[in-house]
Amino acid sequence: MSQLIPSTTPFRAFEDHEGAVVAVAVFPDRRRMITTGSRDKTLRLWDLETGVVLKKMEGHRSRVLTLAVSRDGQVIASGDRGGEIIAWHGETGESITHPIKAHSEHIISVDFSPDGMVLATGSHDVMKFWYTKTWQMQGDPIKCGGDVYCVRYSPSGQRLAVATKGHIQIYNPGTRERVASFKGHTNWNWSLAWAPDGTRLISGGNEHDPTIREWNPLTWKQVGHPWVDHTHDIRAIAIDPTGTLVASASCDGHVRLWRLSDRQNIGIFEHSSAVHSVTFSVDGRHILSGGTDNKISEWEVTKGARSKILPITTAYHACVTGDLSTAEELLTQDIHTDAKDHTSYAHRSFVMARQHKWVDALEDAIKSISIQPSVIGYISKGIALCGKGLVREARAAFDVASIFMKENSATTHFLLLIKAIALFNADQHKEAMLLVKELAAASPDGDLECRVVETCLRVQLGTKALGDARLDEATDHFTAAVNAGAPSSEFIHQTHEDLTMLFGWDLEALLLTAHQKRCQAFLSTGKLDKALEAYKYMMDAIDEYAKASCLDWSHGKSAVLLTHIRSAFKQECSALFAANGDAALAASDYDRAIVLYSAAITLNSASSITFASRSKAKLGKMLWMEALLDAQKVIELDSLSYLGYSLKRAALHGAQRYDEAIRSFRTMLSKLDDATDIQTRKLRQQYLRPSQVERAIRQVIDAQLENAPLRMLDTTTGLLCDREAQISAVKMSTEYKELLSSTIMRSDFHTKRIEEVVRRNLQYAMLSHRWEGKEPLLQDIQDKSVYDSELDSVGGITKLRSFCKTAHDAGYNWAWSDTCCIDKSINVELQESVNSMFVWYRHSALTIVYLSDVPPSSKSGALAKSVWNTRGWTFQEFIAPKVILFYQSNWTLYLDDRTPNHKESIAIMQELKNATGIDRSAVAAFRPSMNGAREKLHWASTRVTTRQEDIAYSLFGIFGVRLPVDYGEKQDMALGRLMQEIVARSGDITGLDWVGKSSDFNSCLPASIMSYQVPPCKLPVLPEDETQSLVSSLRQMVAVDSASNLYIQLRNMRAPRFATQRLHLPCIAFDVREVRRVRSPALETHFTYRVKADGLQDLLITTEETLVQFWPARPIEQNFVLVRPWDRSLLELPDFGNITESEEDHETSPTSPSHDWSSGPPVNQDLELRAFRLLVRIGQPFSAFLLVQQRSGEYKRIASDHDIIGQVNDIRNPMDIRTIEIL
Repeated sequence: MSQLIPSTTPFRAFEDHEGAVVAVAVFPDRRRMITTGSRDKTLRLWDLETGVVLKKMEGHRSRVLTLAVSRDGQVIASGDRGGEIIAWHGETGESITHPIKAHSEHIISVDFSPDGMVLATGSHDVMKFWYTKTWQMQGDPIKCGGDVYCVRYSPSGQRLAVATKGHIQIYNPGTRERVASFKGHTNWNWSLAWAPDGTRLISGGNEHDPTIREWNPLTWKQVGHPWVDHTHDIRAIAIDPTGTLVASASCDGHVRLWRLSDRQNIGIFEHSSAVHSVTFSVDGRHILSGGTDNKISEWEVTKGARSKILPITTAYHACVTGDLSTAEELLTQDIHTDAKDHTSYAHRSFVMARQHKWVDALEDAIKSISIQPSVIGYISKGIALCGKGLVREARAAFDVASIFMKENSATTHFLLLIKAIALFNADQHKEAMLLVKELAAASPDGDLECRVVETCLRVQLGTKALGDARLDEATDHFTAAVNAGAPSSEFIHQTHEDLTMLFGWDLEALLLTAHQKRCQAFLSTGKLDKALEAYKYMMDAIDEYAKASCLDWSHGKSAVLLTHIRSAFKQECSALFAANGDAALAASDYDRAIVLYSAAITLNSASSITFASRSKAKLGKMLWMEALLDAQKVIELDSLSYLGYSLKRAALHGAQRYDEAIRSFRTMLSKLDDATDIQTRKLRQQYLRPSQVERAIRQVIDAQLENAPLRMLDTTTGLLCDREAQISAVKMSTEYKELLSSTIMRSDFHTKRIEEVVRRNLQYAMLSHRWEGKEPLLQDIQDKSVYDSELDSVGGITKLRSFCKTAHDAGYNWAWSDTCCIDKSINVELQESVNSMFVWYRHSALTIVYLSDVPPSSKSGALAKSVWNTRGWTFQEFIAPKVILFYQSNWTLYLDDRTPNHKESIAIMQELKNATGIDRSAVAAFRPSMNGAREKLHWASTRVTTRQEDIAYSLFGIFGVRLPVDYGEKQDMALGRLMQEIVARSGDITGLDWVGKSSDFNSCLPASIMSYQVPPCKLPVLPEDETQSLVSSLRQMVAVDSASNLYIQLRNMRAPRFATQRLHLPCIAFDVREVRRVRSPALETHFTYRVKADGLQDLLITTEETLVQFWPARPIEQNFVLVRPWDRSLLELPDFGNITESEEDHETSPTSPSHDWSSGPPVNQDLELRAFRLLVRIGQPFSAFLLVQQRSGEYKRIASDHDIIGQVNDIRNPMDIRTIEIL
């Protein structure tokens, strides 16, 4: 008979250590292994698939003697000869602690508690516990009374076994109580291992007792006899995941493999020198061992090692792998070598039975029994007889086989299961199923095997029913197979290899096959919902190992698996699932679509279309990363198609990985460009290139920045940025990238959306405040962050920082302050800033007003008293913004008013009206224009500026004008240039209504803005009924032609205009014939004169100027004239021009006035009526100027301290209508 031969050639070796490999462990992810070489003071992290060292882990200062991996694989712990431990990251291999001095002497063993929260360490006569969250010692050390060689937690964590020089000790880790202590081996106890179910503890001794002993945790008594074969120290013991095999490593140079059930040595693996470490792979198929040969050897676990009944031979291995011809040949050779080899005859009988050669099988079985009656002989006979249909004789053979079981209930149980299977194969289905059920009820310990067998038999019944088109019956059988409860564990085929050997069952794919055939049965009946439900249940039920098999279903990775799956079934399922997935996707039922497509992919993973469809469904569910994986698969399967890149872009866009999404989109476009078919080329026309979108966005950005400051502060970084830096920041923003990534088709291009995104990214907050001493200038903060501590010494930096933080907290990326955002050393920039400031405030998203003189928790009225209300520049800073918020000195909201816009706060606006005289409605309706100049000048008249010129410059935006800035000119010159522009361009002469001193610029203009503090002259308005009455009276006194001629003459008057500081004023003139001073007893600084003019009632004029007195008896050559500046509104003409300018008008350079003052016939009203109405209005009191003629013939205005009100004596008298040039 063939004997097991010790193996000297490992499956492969891992070599890199410079010293003995004293510890080895594998990770639960199956991919990696950790080892330590004692002398080289290092650990190695290995890739188990490639054999490559992933990480050389250095940090120990002396030889590393032990290591352990936490159950979840997240932490590694190692101990060295110097008494230090180091914790390492399980994924990266990086140290997560510095070396911890845990013991005074060498650490021989470490182990993690099952939950990974505690690490136990053993050294000399002490054991310690370490809390792995802090790596601090937990509680006091436990003295074990001798050197601690091994510490091992039980699988439940409720017990901790400790191997010492003299005893094996058992502790309760929770209470630290020692619950048991026994001698163990005759000398040292070297090694320990727990069975996976915790029902056994295995120990190994030293060279004086090189045995393995088995202990019952319930009694702590030894089970059976010691296992003998080793001749030296047993340094390590490992138990496989199934709990059926034990591996031991010894200094005698051997790793021995033992079967736990009968304590038999079933394999030997030879090293060239002492072996110190051993472990099983996670799947239990391999053993990894290391020792003084400085390497780790990987050995394949012997086939059949877990056999319950059948002897192990080389033919057994061939039988398990399905190589029946080789098995038959090997067994025949054994029989020829030894004609009395009853085992080989029995095994050859099994091989014949597998091939349905029942006569040959029965002949070999009878020969085996004739040589030596045995359990395998009668089993082979029973199986052969069942194959021939001789059921009664078969039952007898199985009954006889049972007498060889030696009262071993486990093997008897297994024998009866073999009998049930054989009877089933003889079509005794009911009897077989009944026997299996009875066995399950009678032997709970064997319930697992019964469930496995029931599942197999149900699958066979279902398969036959399916083949016979008994579809409902088939679904019942497959459902019963699924519900039988057979484990989905990867170890099932290992623990039941005898069934594979005897009947050729593919137990590895058992549960998967049951699920798949159930799914097929439902599909065959047309019950798609049931099939889908079955598929989902399958994916939920099987474990990771089986899932991997399921995903490999159509990849050819398992030849055995593929033999059980029909090609037609895969195609049918895949097509049906995909078609119904399409319907679900069309109906936006994404969950159902994903499941259906997943089922189709499981059956046929080579279809890029199905992956693409599932990707679309996942996009619909916003499962971005999952959709991305499917898109990548589409690209992998069809790299020339644009579709995969289109889906990849969508997934990356959804995952907000916009840069990658744009790159994928560009690749997609290149695929479309390279396409040769017309259909695809037409598709390309629907898409925009990113560069096209970028240009469009840039145009919007440029337009947005036209009305924004030249420089702004980044509220996040605190850095001062010019426009290019702002544009760069916008392009780096998530919103910009999202916009670029989402605007891919022409139909996606929406200008309004682009404008909104650009607006949000470029919207800014403006600061309105009063300068206080030193403020941070541009040169102070250039290339620095306002948040940097190095700027702490800069005056006003706290205010600037608080402003930036407030703006940032309000959601704005950009902020502007007049202190540091203008380079005043550059004249062009200064000019641009002054002329554009109103527009900048107008287009700000928020203007923050900082009131440094309003303390926290102030009451109503504090704002009105603030100096902020008196400053010149703050006038436009209040009027221009659409949204404004007032902050107290501690940067809290004034009055704690949470209104989003304080311009909408009734209380605050009423307070400001009281302080400034500006009505809330006027603020809300305000638009920059040159109309109604007098009222705006009145609003500004009480304000002051540090530089006198600024009082005029601060009003440029109010009137919508752009003028050169000339610091150094006086206020009257700056104000004069402003008023000249207003009159010249708009014809509005309301600004000539003032009292005070004349300007050197022009005598019709005031020297100071304060001249407008007196409210505009308001003369009584004649009621309409009185107007009509006077019209009726005039018709009786004035000829129609005379009235009409006057009307036409006045209508044709040109507008007032300024040129080279000279005002050309159209007016009705009244020659003065007498000027006499009226005496006053007091010391006078002003003089009052009685003035008489032709056609006017006498009037008094007060002025600080000294006038030459004259009267008819004392004439002078110099002419005086009282004039009524002509106001075209008296004509009651319709408005031909755009009097009120729009927002767009003041965002760009103002243009010339559009009014045509000299043309246009009367519209809608009778000329005659309007002429008489004009006469009535001319006859009412009016505001007049007193002019005195100069030598050159021009006139100068005599400034007055009060309004000069004139009154026509008789409207029937002729009118002197002319244009007067005033200096």
